[in-house]
Amino acid sequence: MSATDKVSLPKIAQARFERLEARTAKIGVIGLGYVGLPLSLLLSAAGFQVTGFDIDEKKVTDLEAGRSYIFRIPAEDIQTARKQGLQATTDFSRLTDMDAIIMCVPTPLTGHREPDLSYIENTAKSTAPWIREGQLVVLESTTYPGTTEDVLIPLLEAGNTAGLKVQTKGAAAEQGVFYVAFSPEREDPGNTTVARHDIPKVVGGHEEIATELAAVLYEGIFTRSVRVSSTRVAEMTKLLENIYRCVNIALVNELKLLSLRMGVDIWEVIDAASTKPFGFHPFYPGPGLGGHCIPIDPFYLSWKAKEYDFNTRFIELAGEVNEAMPEHAVQAVSRALNTHKKAMNGSKIMMLGMAYKKDIDDLRESPSLTVIELLRAEGAEVVYNDPYFPTVGRGRHYNLNMTCTPLENLEQYDCVMILTDHSDYDYERIVRESKLVVDTRNATKGIKSEKIVRC
Repeated sequence: MSATDKVSLPKIAQARFERLEARTAKIGVIGLGYVGLPLSLLLSAAGFQVTGFDIDEKKVTDLEAGRSYIFRIPAEDIQTARKQGLQATTDFSRLTDMDAIIMCVPTPLTGHREPDLSYIENTAKSTAPWIREGQLVVLESTTYPGTTEDVLIPLLEAGNTAGLKVQTKGAAAEQGVFYVAFSPEREDPGNTTVARHDIPKVVGGHEEIATELAAVLYEGIFTRSVRVSSTRVAEMTKLLENIYRCVNIALVNELKLLSLRMGVDIWEVIDAASTKPFGFHPFYPGPGLGGHCIPIDPFYLSWKAKEYDFNTRFIELAGEVNEAMPEHAVQAVSRALNTHKKAMNGSKIMMLGMAYKKDIDDLRESPSLTVIELLRAEGAEVVYNDPYFPTVGRGRHYNLNMTCTPLENLEQYDCVMILTDHSDYDYERIVRESKLVVDTRNATKGIKSEKIVRC
């Protein structure tokens, strides 16, 4: 059944619907990072006229010149999209020409572990003056249920100089309105098993018309869209997906700590349990959680839950377990050095991997950043190697100013620590040439050596 069979569209929305369905619509994507840029390329490849918007002039300059700033996206893909009409700009006034506007901006935490909606708020204020009648605005940023209704929509309406209002649920179709929906991003950097366009797209509008417009937009680039009844349901869907992973990773992290005390190989346990054809999905332990969503989403929901006088004890406990893992990794290094009659203070440590997971160039919330700070606090001299990061400078919660050190003369280090199991590393050589290897990722699986400490 098509969208037009499900809901009667007013004339101005019908015109938008037809352009979206024919892929002749103009789409503006705000935020050209790890979510917005891949989305822009998908839209461009499908035939839409795409304009990317960002406040970062360097990103805009790179895209206009056909250069990529994300490792997993080849420059050739940018150049192809440019030939297909992809443009990039810092001029938000050009939003007025778009049929649909998609917001893909960060939603980090504050230093007090509370939601930081400043990117959404600033984007809404910059967008509001340029919204015109009948446009569709979609928020993709991960956030707590109610953000679209309680934060985004009021800012868009208050800042719109034409006096336009968001179409409300149950109200008769009228002039002077625009449409708002939420559709959570489902990016998984480094995933090569599922094609991006095969990932179903959840869409929830502020009302039915917005849902149908968003659905037909995303059905132009994804295999299918999944309609839900509201923006709040769509927002909660994203949190459930990521908190599910957070809780299960916390479970295996805790079991890893117990298994180490019991002399049991947790990796072997997981491999054995994975042979069960039902009721089990493998998750893997590590030195902590990274990425934009999984370490952050539990705090978004637990913060919002307090408004309803509800304590999300189970979710908060999972967050605490995962947050403690970098400290465990550092303690493992200290114990390993002690067996070599070496103190942490003054030790030279080579850390392998800065990215939050293998084979990507993404530092967001990476546990490696925390591990470096903890090692330095203990007096260790720390260097790093990561093929995806020539330098690591300053971010929201770190200020390292480090340069990648070549993997040479490994015997000079008191310990080599594996934090990210990049495929580029020759682990047999690393073990052979090192005095001591602390492996937090089971990257040295199958290598037998007394030099290896797996934690």
